Amino acid sequence: MTFLIYTTYHMSRKPISVVKSRLHQNCSGIIEPVNESHSLNDSTWCNWAPFDQSNYKELLGAVDNAFLVAYAIGMFISGIFGERLPLRYYLSAGMLLSGLFTSLFGLGYFWNIHVLWYFVLIQICNGLVQTTGWPSVVTCVGNWFGKGKRGLIMGIWNSHTSVGNILGSLVAGVWVDGQWGLSFVVPGIVIAIMGLVTFFFLVEYPEDVDCTPPQHHGEPEENLDNPEDPANRPHANKESSLESAGSGSKEPSAGPAAISFFGALRIPGVIEFSLCLLFAKLVSYTFLYWLPLYIFNVVHFSAKEAGDLSTLFDVGGIIGGILAGLVSDYTNGRATTCCVMLILAAPMMFLYNYVGQNGISISIVMLIICGALVNGPYALITTAVSADLGTHKSLKGNAKALSTVTAIIDGTGSIGAALGPLLAGLISPTGWNNVFYMLISADILACLLLCRLVYKEILAWRSSLRRDKGSSVALTHAR
Repeated sequence: MTFLIYTTYHMSRKPISVVKSRLHQNCSGIIEPVNESHSLNDSTWCNWAPFDQSNYKELLGAVDNAFLVAYAIGMFISGIFGERLPLRYYLSAGMLLSGLFTSLFGLGYFWNIHVLWYFVLIQICNGLVQTTGWPSVVTCVGNWFGKGKRGLIMGIWNSHTSVGNILGSLVAGVWVDGQWGLSFVVPGIVIAIMGLVTFFFLVEYPEDVDCTPPQHHGEPEENLDNPEDPANRPHANKESSLESAGSGSKEPSAGPAAISFFGALRIPGVIEFSLCLLFAKLVSYTFLYWLPLYIFNVVHFSAKEAGDLSTLFDVGGIIGGILAGLVSDYTNGRATTCCVMLILAAPMMFLYNYVGQNGISISIVMLIICGALVNGPYALITTAVSADLGTHKSLKGNAKALSTVTAIIDGTGSIGAALGPLLAGLISPTGWNNVFYMLISADILACLLLCRLVYKEILAWRSSLRRDKGSSVALTHAR
């Protein structure tokens, strides 16, 4: 359910990146309709006002940013509401409103609206209501799954982001060269229908259907649940989960109080991962919003072909998210996994910009690799890391923090998501090379912010190896 829910959220966000190349294009190669009347010197007759002006990139950047800034601001508030309201009602209302505002953007085509403030206002409203999604679905999944294989489970589950982007691109591509308003109206209807399904069928807690709730912390091994401590071995978590499953009680306990915003910030690792996500999401969302236009301008594909090719970045994102979850589960090194992928992403983005357009096969391979390396850390931090920190041992079993922690991490990341497309809009007129230099710089900063946590994980690995070696020597002497 939560997979389908968030797939429709991302599906409704994607059309704007595909339709951008339709709002402003080169009219010289387009056959004009018979009933079209315009000046012979008018080279912008096929564009959609107000995006027919020379500063169209800045205007499109403003439309992107209206959504993303509203999303970033709303995210910090959304987690607090998410902990205090029933998730089923909260999600359903958010999805119905998201469907409304997404459709209203597309209806601007049919109503022949050509004023910038209309599109900006719709994007602001849509950005605010879309914040209902992420904290709610992560909290719901956190309620159902313990820590044992959280990285792998959430890595697979988080592919909804890329699946939603791919579906959004393909659906928008069907109508982008014709009635582009339908590129928004159809995804808007889909998310609204999914909102109704959520209202009737979403199960928030395992206890609601007489299932045993997951044990986030085994009592005898309480010290093993620090997400910054890679000494936590996967088999130890499995044993803890098995013990708790046998002794799990469904008796309702006294409901713990929801954690405060500053209380959530004091959880070890929240600030570092939040700031890392700011720069990681800056890179990811710049690709999300500007990659089709980059392909359209540099490779000179049609709007539909550019949108279809850009989906390969999201295919790579699915692979990267699953791979990051699997490796971090095996090593118990969330920060190190993110750092290694970020280090590899920087040269790959550089190579894609310089040689990625030399042939369709090279472009396909490099888009998939870039998608995996850019979206892998982003996926891991927003899912498994958020759930780890939201059920941290310092909270003494109070899982009420999960929604707030998720909102803080993703809200900080959303600031980067707003900055990336804005900077791309401002920098791209000076050349696409400069946009890629900006993305590589952000990627390196994201990596540097995790240095302290990586160092702690390496120290914990060393102490774990020494303990293992010491126990094997003791067993040899005992024999």
